Amino acid sequence: MKKLYINTGGFDAVFNNLKDSFGGDLVISANEYKLTFKSRWANGSISGVRFEKEMTYLNFDLTFNEDVNLSIESNPFTPVFFAYCEKGTVLHSFGANGTIKSLKKQQSGIMSNSSSINSVLYFESHKHIQFSLIGIPTSVSDTEVDFISDVKKIFTNESGNYIYIGDENQKIEEKFQELTTIPQQGTVRYLLMKSILREILELEIAQHSYNYLSTFDPILNFASKQLNEIKKLSALNTSTITAPLQFIKRSLQTRTLKTYNQKLAS
Repeated sequence: MKKLYINTGGFDAVFNNLKDSFGGDLVISANEYKLTFKSRWANGSISGVRFEKEMTYLNFDLTFNEDVNLSIESNPFTPVFFAYCEKGTVLHSFGANGTIKSLKKQQSGIMSNSSSINSVLYFESHKHIQFSLIGIPTSVSDTEVDFISDVKKIFTNESGNYIYIGDENQKIEEKFQELTTIPQQGTVRYLLMKSILREILELEIAQHSYNYLSTFDPILNFASKQLNEIKKLSALNTSTITAPLQFIKRSLQTRTLKTYNQKLAS
């Protein structure tokens, strides 16, 4: 068994750690990272996007050539991780001697760790694994306070360790399918990815909260906020990007009103 240790920190540090562990070629384009490797340890890729300090997204699509034990140092930003398994099985424990939980195909998991105990992931050799992680820091003060507050309140506890595993929400599965089919590049791609990932997190909050109606409110105005963000981040002609964002807004309004009516009927 190969034992690896990942020191958490900035996105660059995490990917450089992974590169040092598995070898391969690391390509960085704006805020997107992709590590592709074919070595004695593993074949496949790890890709990711960082959205300033608000959110990170990682996708693992690989096959290990021997059993791997990956110990991840506790993170100073105390993030909550939302995991979605598309293929294979991921095993997790808090510490090397902790209880092992399994995340299987078409299951989702939520994990937070504010203790000094490392999180440990276990991967079996010669089995194709594909899963995604969305990370939300809970100790960053200059992000959207209400959103971070909801995540922290629902998905953390006083013990310092929290884990939930259940069947994947069908709507969330559909959002991930949308994520893989985004054709745009550059700033538009970045903002559309951010919008879809944000929708996924809103769905998670709604699913794990009794207050279904209010948790959907932030979605309505999100597309409009993206246009303002584009203006700040890019000197592109905004007429070329207004159409997809307006489409997102109309689509979200329709879905939210439908959800509202369904909840009232129930």
